[in-house]
Amino acid sequence: SDSGSDSEDSSLSDSELQEAFAKGALKPGLNVVLEERPKRRNDTDGLKQCLAEFRQQLTWVERLDVTLGPVTDPDSQSASTSDAVDPENDFQREMSFYRQAQAAVLEALPRLRKLQVPTRRPDDYFAEMAKSDQQMQKIRQKLKSKQEAMERSEKAKQLRAMRKYGKKVQVEILQKRQKEKKNMLNAVKKYQKGLSDKLDFLDEEQTPSQGNKKGSASQRTKKGPNAKRRYKNQKFGFGGKKKGSKWNTKESFNDISSFQSKVAHNKGPGKGGRGGKGGKKALNKRPGKRARQKMKNRAR
Repeated sequence: SDSGSDSEDSSLSDSELQEAFAKGALKPGLNVVLEERPKRRNDTDGLKQCLAEFRQQLTWVERLDVTLGPVTDPDSQSASTSDAVDPENDFQREMSFYRQAQAAVLEALPRLRKLQVPTRRPDDYFAEMAKSDQQMQKIRQKLKSKQEAMERSEKAKQLRAMRKYGKKVQVEILQKRQKEKKNMLNAVKKYQKGLSDKLDFLDEEQTPSQGNKKGSASQRTKKGPNAKRRYKNQKFGFGGKKKGSKWNTKESFNDISSFQSKVAHNKGPGKGGRGGKGGKKALNKRPGKRARQKMKNRAR
């Protein structure tokens, strides 16, 4: 009800507005009710109380006020006055502030040392932080998570680069093998057609792909038998005359020191008669496949 009465009082009728407009009391724009200006107060007692607070006779250690001019310029050997500083020149203005602060420090430090007031922070001094330990812990965890994310991203980039390089090397090797295979097939076709009589393409040194399977380049170029040949030499022996090595000579024919009559007449241990295990039938039996292979290897 109060708000309704206030709105009725504040609202004017159309007739009243028309009369005010005819008199020139209304002007275009927003009409604002002007309040009376507050009267100036000369609070003498309050000003004297503030002045008395300013004039408290405290020691200099409690006040630490130093009022000095700028320090002497070493170049000009004269104190620069405020009139000589151009306020529009940023460099001169900042230098005047710096020299005035320098003069205050040169004046205050000896007085503090005389009063035995420490001016340097000790090595084991711990100041109270503006932020709490919980907030700093959150910041530390956030920084750690960011660092771990960066490390994971860097590791993923390296893995992608390594995979890309590996695929590239693999493609190059496959292309090289295909090229070698194609060249060998072409050489075989030429040999079959009689266009070439060279068999260099069958040599191991001319086929790097096979050489890579058998060993490194240093092993391929190294002279001497390979592992398979050395194993056979150790097992079957090597050296000396190969072809016709079991032929009889005059000296071997006349040498009867190793002759054994019992063995010659089938009377040795484990030997049977003519129809036995070691008889004539066993002598005429053809050796097996494995025995023939061993004989061929010895003949080589």
